[in-house]
Amino acid sequence: MGLEKLFENNRRWADEVRAEDPHFFESLVHQQTPKYLWIGCSDSRVPANEIVGLKPGEIFVHRNVANLVMHTDFNCLSVVQYAVEVLKVEHILITGHYGCGGVRAALTPGDLGLIDNWLHSVAVLAKKHRAFLEAAPNETDQIDRLCELNIIEQVRILCENSLIHHAWSRGQKLSVHGCIYGIRDGLIHDLGVTISSQDEVEPQSELALRALVERFRS
Repeated sequence: MGLEKLFENNRRWADEVRAEDPHFFESLVHQQTPKYLWIGCSDSRVPANEIVGLKPGEIFVHRNVANLVMHTDFNCLSVVQYAVEVLKVEHILITGHYGCGGVRAALTPGDLGLIDNWLHSVAVLAKKHRAFLEAAPNETDQIDRLCELNIIEQVRILCENSLIHHAWSRGQKLSVHGCIYGIRDGLIHDLGVTISSQDEVEPQSELALRALVERFRS
């Protein structure tokens, strides 16, 4: 498929949108007031807007391999700062997905190149929870367990960042949520980790982790 096909698709999409709402693009020019920031995976099968049924302008999006939040990633942190301090989003959704290729790579022995550096923290997380992961009946379930663990961990990391602390300290309404998307059924699942204040960071993270372990144990 060449670029001309993409341009053709774009023209068709724009015509369909204008037919449904003649003022849609005009309204986008004048404002961007999303209530949500989506931090998700780069996987092309996980389109944020479509999954949650929101139009452009209703959700601010940042994506990277394995939906990671790192204190040294100024790209991600700049997005978070803009979303929190300028757009005044009320909800940050860290949304991973089952069968994540990045998470799979973190569990793959051997040298995969530059991506190994990016996924180092996921590999460390896997070692920390080795017994829980090895108890999975197969490799697919093992990867999915680590996908969920990774989301809970990224929520905790983000909530420990000064950008979030400053927002809470000035009384800004802001909650960070951990979710996971199922490519097989198209559904988003709440992982039960929602943090809305600094005091909730550790207890909510630990509660979500215990609930995850118990769910697979039962």
